[in-house]
Amino acid sequence: MFEMLSLGTIIVLVVAIIVIGVLYNIYVKVIQKKNKVKEAMGGVDVQLKKRYDLIPNILTIANKFMEHERGLIEDITKLRTQAASIRFDANTISEKMNLDNQIANKMGQLMVNVENYPQLKSDQTMVQAMQTYSEVEEHIAAARRFYNSAVNDLNNAVEIFPSSMFAGMLGITAYP
Repeated sequence: MFEMLSLGTIIVLVVAIIVIGVLYNIYVKVIQKKNKVKEAMGGVDVQLKKRYDLIPNILTIANKFMEHERGLIEDITKLRTQAASIRFDANTISEKMNLDNQIANKMGQLMVNVENYPQLKSDQTMVQAMQTYSEVEEHIAAARRFYNSAVNDLNNAVEIFPSSMFAGMLGITAYP
């Protein structure tokens, strides 16, 4: 069969196969990068849920001692409820991160205020809750670094030719 094909036809077929292989490889890499971002978003979401689950325990303990901080505790509770109700996906990233930053700021204020209450600062349950909260914050930071790295890779693929062609055809856009 190959004897009937001319050298020119064989070269065209080989080049076509190579081009198709290269294009398929680009397509696969764009999809892998998109899925890596989704994985990273899931990791951040898991860590944020850990924080949201820990907050009520901290507030319950603090509430016993910090009557003057009632407004701060109510603000944190309201923000936590809002943030926990939002599903973390491509459409809600900005809103979720904004609420999360507000929670982090309010929790930082609460932790500073805990220092002004010696009984609370020495309460073993509160000490343990604060240590757990610090660990969760470290995990959130690590998950965010992973997310930012994955988003950077995807955004490069979305913006740089030729992978940008596939991203456009697949409706994949840059993530914040």
